[in-house]
Amino acid sequence: MSENPAGNPAATPAEPEARPASVAHEEKSFPRGLVIRLFAYLVAGHLFAGFLYLLFELGARGQ
Repeated sequence: MSENPAGNPAATPAEPEARPASVAHEEKSFPRGLVIRLFAYLVAGHLFAGFLYLLFELGARGQ
């Protein structure tokens, strides 16, 4: 076996490992938990913004 100058055994380049189909699928779509959290934050954010808008409208009317 030949050695390179660094002292490590020289290895023939291996072929890249094939990825399972599930990994390839995950790269194309968002994780389910992230989608649910994003939806919840959007709904909660809009509800909070609507509440603030209501407070400012009522405050402008002097009620």
